[in-house]
Amino acid sequence: MPVLRSILIPAALVILGLPLTASGEGATTSPARLPLDQGWKFMPGDNLAYAASAFDDRAWKPIKVGLAWQKQGWEQVQGYAWYRVSFTLPEKLRAQDLLKDGLRLSIGSVADFDQCFLNGQMVGANGTVVPVGSTPDDLFWKADESLPGQPRTYLLDLEDPRLKWGQENVLAMRVYMVSGWGGLMGAPLVRMMEPADYVTLNPDLEPFAFKGSKLAKTFTVSNTSATRPLRGQLTLTAKGLVSGAPVLSKVIELDLKPKSSQSIGFEIPRRSEACRIQYGLSFQEGGAPLTRSEESPYVLTPQAPASPRINGPEVVGGRPGRAFLFTVPASGQKPIRFVAKGLPQGLSLDAATGVIRGTLPAAGTYTVTLRATNAKGSTQRKLDIVAGPRLALTPPMGWNSWNAWGLAVDEEKVVASAKTIVDKGLRDHGWASVNIDDGWEISTRDGVPLREADGRIKVNGKFPDMARLGRRLHDLGLKFGIYSSPGPATCGGYAGSYQNEASDARSYASWGVDYLKYDWCSYSTIAKNLDSPEELKKPFALMNEALQKVDRDIVYSLCQYGMGKVWEWGDQVGGQLWRTTGDISDSWDSMSKIGFSQVEGAPFAGPGHWNDPDMLVVGWVGWGPKLHPSRLTPDEQYTHLSLWSLLSAPLLIGCDLPRLDAFTLNLLTNDEVLAVDQDRLGKQATLRLKQGDFQIWVKELADGGRAIGVFNLGSETTAYTLDLKALGLAGSRTLRDLWRQKDVKVRTFKVPAHGVMLLKAKAAKSGQL
Repeated sequence: MPVLRSILIPAALVILGLPLTASGEGATTSPARLPLDQGWKFMPGDNLAYAASAFDDRAWKPIKVGLAWQKQGWEQVQGYAWYRVSFTLPEKLRAQDLLKDGLRLSIGSVADFDQCFLNGQMVGANGTVVPVGSTPDDLFWKADESLPGQPRTYLLDLEDPRLKWGQENVLAMRVYMVSGWGGLMGAPLVRMMEPADYVTLNPDLEPFAFKGSKLAKTFTVSNTSATRPLRGQLTLTAKGLVSGAPVLSKVIELDLKPKSSQSIGFEIPRRSEACRIQYGLSFQEGGAPLTRSEESPYVLTPQAPASPRINGPEVVGGRPGRAFLFTVPASGQKPIRFVAKGLPQGLSLDAATGVIRGTLPAAGTYTVTLRATNAKGSTQRKLDIVAGPRLALTPPMGWNSWNAWGLAVDEEKVVASAKTIVDKGLRDHGWASVNIDDGWEISTRDGVPLREADGRIKVNGKFPDMARLGRRLHDLGLKFGIYSSPGPATCGGYAGSYQNEASDARSYASWGVDYLKYDWCSYSTIAKNLDSPEELKKPFALMNEALQKVDRDIVYSLCQYGMGKVWEWGDQVGGQLWRTTGDISDSWDSMSKIGFSQVEGAPFAGPGHWNDPDMLVVGWVGWGPKLHPSRLTPDEQYTHLSLWSLLSAPLLIGCDLPRLDAFTLNLLTNDEVLAVDQDRLGKQATLRLKQGDFQIWVKELADGGRAIGVFNLGSETTAYTLDLKALGLAGSRTLRDLWRQKDVKVRTFKVPAHGVMLLKAKAAKSGQL
């Protein structure tokens, strides 16, 4: 019988998205490689006859791989779909093979689950090879929840009977989409095994440690082969991205016995710029070298002073007669004591925690003077508490479980995240809510009742008591968010709210829920016409009606990916915020396309009604139990936070908070940057200038100033001279660098590739614009 191998270790080489040389999946320069990125055909639905080599697919439509089918005219397709391609498997692949260890069939990433067929026979499912003659399992998509979006690689013995050397082969892919985008999202490729395939070299999985004036890193190089020793040289180099200054040059000899590892360590000086570190591993055995690169973190935000400082919004709202919870965000040496003068009747302050609770009084604006005092001093600030019809008078800030845990979320992870928000001081900077995304309900695939006899929705075993969880979060001074869908099922296949909206709203209120994300998902099976504005509005208006009838303020987040220009009508159906795009991922392509496309909705944003370009992708993310550091570079992450703040976007952290590193914590706790997002005027920034690779975005602020984002979308560090007059800002305004929290006199800046200068032009003098 042919030797069958698991792909779990080789797949780790491509799972991180690090740049690859000729040994990478996207390379085509070697004669021992056959790209399969052209000639694919597509058919929605499911029929196992599609796997057969002789199946006539001439009626199928051409499709591109590397791009979701929804972006190619198949918006209505949910669930199953099939891809097919024909190719000749050249004999020269075997003849030129270096190791004779096997053929590597790399499909690229798949959203969400797959079965792979070659010449009518099943090869594998979800990245694991199956024996010859295996029968397809119709429940193949009930798999590890970390698989969606991950690469699929199938390693076959050279004599595997499913391969037809020197002949035409037919590759068929059966794909099941659970949520979001669907399809083959990479560049499929056939090639032979090489020495690099046996090596794991993933330095970016080990964060840099901040050690005084140094950044230190230790990582491991491993040989996963059970039989082959590997020898070679690992070359490390690094230089500053802005200055170009070299900071590291090191060569290390490697002698890796089978199934062995070697630990590597190095240090570079801390700088006020990112440094690009290049890792290159060449093999004495031959074959293409293995390369990786990453960029080192650098901290811009100065440490907050030990004296108290009150942060966060200057205005907060709620409806009269409803429960109210607000924690005064205050940084500084602990303990801090709080005083609130002018607090309206019905509300009280906990002097030790800064938590204001109670019931809002009659409609009106109540101006409260907050004071915070510690051993290092005292400070005060005004807060307007507005009792009225609008909620979310500034964009919501908090944490959401999806981008880290996906469907693998559970109560333990949620509570750990909440405690981290408090213990790491995120709450002191305005991060106020903890939101559970999909995966808390009973699964529609489990074959058990989704609801109690009286219609109340049931929770699964990962969340045994939602009311208790709500109390735990409130006791920490945090808000409690939850998730559902207007359809029969959520995006992850759990119970939705369809025809149970009133019951679910009552359950949320009884649990103490403060925030609801309502995700379109399976409502596509209910909606008759997605071109009809009324059809798009209907399910969201229905849940809003249910929310209005419960005795609790629940911020309402509409999630339907921007269909029908939701920014024009989201407020009409009761939404306080609405998604304007599809799901974000931790890549420059995804983040930048989403962020820099937020132009049309700007006139519709304001207090109580916000455009939502999706959650933050910083820190450790992964959409399932297997996480990785954000693939955004440090400069791209500065751009991410800067742009979202200029856009007055809801700020929802999506990472594993207990794993929070020093760079990410620093990124999330710059109060001057966050103040741009939380500005009470609520204006969304507009694109004012495009000059080459630069975009200049400007946001009007309540104090008369302007926040200015100078974004370099190019691939090289470039100098830019800011012309305030070209932005319609007359006079000699003082400029402040918000990330570095200092005034600057120069107008010419070196902006890193994919980086930003975030500035504030202070209010003009009398008579100036």
